[in-house]
Amino acid sequence: MFDKILIANRGEIALRVLRACKELGIATVAVHSTADADAMHVRLADESVCIGPPPSKDSYLNVPALLAACEITGADAVHPGYGFLSENARFAEILSDHNLHFIGPKAEHIRLMGDKIEAKKTAKRLGIPVVPGSDGGVGPDDDAMAIAKEIGFPVLVKAAAGGGGRGMKVAHTADDLALAISTAGNEAKAAFGDASVYLEKYLQKPRHIEIQVLGDGRGGAIHLGERDCSLQRRHQKVWEESPSPVISPEARARIGGICAKAMQDMQYLGVGTIEFLYEDGEFYFIEMNTRIQVEHPVTEMITGIDLVLEQIRIAAGGDLPVTQDEITLNGHAIECRVNAENPVTFRPSPGKISRYHPPGGLGIRIDSAVYQGYTIPPYYDSLVGKLIVHGKTRGECLMRLRRALDEMVVDGIETTLPLFRALVREPSIIDGDYHIHWLEQYLASGDPAG
Repeated sequence: MFDKILIANRGEIALRVLRACKELGIATVAVHSTADADAMHVRLADESVCIGPPPSKDSYLNVPALLAACEITGADAVHPGYGFLSENARFAEILSDHNLHFIGPKAEHIRLMGDKIEAKKTAKRLGIPVVPGSDGGVGPDDDAMAIAKEIGFPVLVKAAAGGGGRGMKVAHTADDLALAISTAGNEAKAAFGDASVYLEKYLQKPRHIEIQVLGDGRGGAIHLGERDCSLQRRHQKVWEESPSPVISPEARARIGGICAKAMQDMQYLGVGTIEFLYEDGEFYFIEMNTRIQVEHPVTEMITGIDLVLEQIRIAAGGDLPVTQDEITLNGHAIECRVNAENPVTFRPSPGKISRYHPPGGLGIRIDSAVYQGYTIPPYYDSLVGKLIVHGKTRGECLMRLRRALDEMVVDGIETTLPLFRALVREPSIIDGDYHIHWLEQYLASGDPAG
C-alpha cells in the first residue's frame, strides 16, 4: 500500500479522496492555489503545499509544481481526482519517470480513450456497439457529405479530443454540414488544441446511459451496473440516477457483460466509465472516461462498494473487491449537482456562503467541501456540492429527495436548488420519462425554477 498520497485536485473530489485515504490509513498531502488556502481539504490533510496563483494553468495544471510538492513532502503516489490532469496520459508518464504512482489507468489506455476516434475504433474491435458514423476525422468535403448521407441526417459533428459538450454541432440537413464541421473544428481547436472532428448519427430522443467498470490491470474486470445521466444542459450532466428507470435486468446484464469483457481484454486498471446513448432498446458507445466520475456516489449507494477506496487499493496492486456474481444492486439512488449558478440563466454566482445547512436523515449523503462562511472563488467550476439520496425504491428515493431539497439551505449566493425543487415535482421526472434533450426543452418552456 502507498505511504503518502498527494491529491492533485480541489473542492469536493479532493475531500472525497482524502476521506478514502484516511480510511486506508494513508497520509495525505493537499495542494492548493492561493485562492484555495481556506479550502476544507487543505484544513483536513496531514500536509498542504501551495502550488501557485488562482489560474488553473499556474496551479492545478502546473506539473513542475506538483512534482516539487511530491518531492518536498515525500509523497509516493498522486490521485488526480476528476478534471484537471486526471485524463492526461503524459502526466501519468511523467509521474512514472519520477518513481511516483499515478492512481488511475495505464497511460496507454488514457491516451487511447482520450482520442474519441481511436476510442470508437477500439470499442468496435472489442465488441462494444457503436453509433453509426465516420471511421476517422472528416473535413468539409465530399467524403464528409457522402458519409453523412449514408448514415442519414441529422448528424452530430464531434471533436476527436476533449469533451464536456465543446466542439459538438448538429447538422440537420446537407446545407448545414460544412458550417457545423467548421464551427465544431474551431471550438475544438480553441478548447483542446486539436481541430479534428468526426461524424455520428444524431439520435432523436436517446437516454444517456453509462456503465461503471473496475479492472485490476491483470485481466480481471467487473461492472457495477449503470447510471442514467440523461438530464443534461449543454451536454453537462445535472441529475444522475441508478438504476436507470428504463433498463431491464436483462439489458443491464447484457451490456454490462460486454463492457466487463472488453476491460478484461484490455487489461484495464482502475475505475472507468463506458458511456452510451440508448434508444429503442439499443446501446451505442460514445466515449469512455478513464477516471472517477462526478456521479460515482450513486453507484456506491446501491452497491455498497467504495469506488475511490478500491481505486487506490487496486492501484497499489490489490485484487478486485468482489466477483461479478457477488454484486447486487440494492434500492435506488439519485444525485443532484448543486451549482453556484442562477437557476434560470445558469450565470455563475461565486461569493461568500452566509448560511449553510445540509439535509440529513436516513439515506442522505452530501459530498461537498463548502461550509458556512466559505467563499466560492470565481476561478473554477461552480459546484457547491452533490446531494445524493438513496431509497428502497425509486418512489421512496424521489420522496426522500424532495424532502432533502426542501431542507437544504445555501444562502449568500444563487444556486440551482430551486431548479431541482421544481424538477422533483415534474410528472415526467416522477415517471422516469425523459431523454437527453428533455431538460433544455423544459428550460426553454418558461421559468420552471421561479
